[in-house]
Amino acid sequence: MTIEIRWFKDFKCTHCREMVAVDCLLSGVKNRNHCPYCLWSKHLDLYQAGDRLSACKAGMQPVGLALKRSRKKYGPAQGGELMLIHRCTGCGSISVNRIAADDIAERLYEVFINSLSGELTPPSGVLPLGATDTHLVRRRLFGESFTIQMPPPQENATLRQFTFEE
Repeated sequence: MTIEIRWFKDFKCTHCREMVAVDCLLSGVKNRNHCPYCLWSKHLDLYQAGDRLSACKAGMQPVGLALKRSRKKYGPAQGGELMLIHRCTGCGSISVNRIAADDIAERLYEVFINSLSGELTPPSGVLPLGATDTHLVRRRLFGESFTIQMPPPQENATLRQFTFEE
C-alpha cells in the first residue's frame, strides 16, 4: 500500500490578506503565483516559473491580459491561452503568468478594462490585449458569444428582408 503525502504551502495574500490555497486540483496550475481574489502576486521567480530565486519580493500588480502564443502553425490566430500580466511595484519587472481555474473572472475582466487606459510595455513577444479584443476576453472569461450591435434604423430608411435558401 502506497500513501502519497502532499505538502501544500497555502499562503496569505500580502495585498488583500485572504488565504490562498495552492493545491493544483483547485487552481489547475502547477506553481500558484497570484491571489485568485485580488490577482496580485509577489515577485518570487527570477528566471522561470517556480524557481523562487528573486531577491526583490515586492508586490506585483495585475496590469493587463495577453494571449499565450500557440505553437500550432496553422491554428486559429487568437487560439492561445489567456494570460495575466503583472508589473513589480519594487523593481518594475514585467511577468506573464497563467490564469488559474479559481481566479475570479469579474476581477480579470476589471484588470483588462483598466489596462485599456494605460501604457503597458510587456516583454518582447508578448502582445497585451486591447480594446479590439473585448469580445474575445468576454467570451473566454464568461462564455459569451459574439453579438452584433446594429445602429437603429433612420426614419426614412427602407428595411430589406433577406432569405437564404440551400
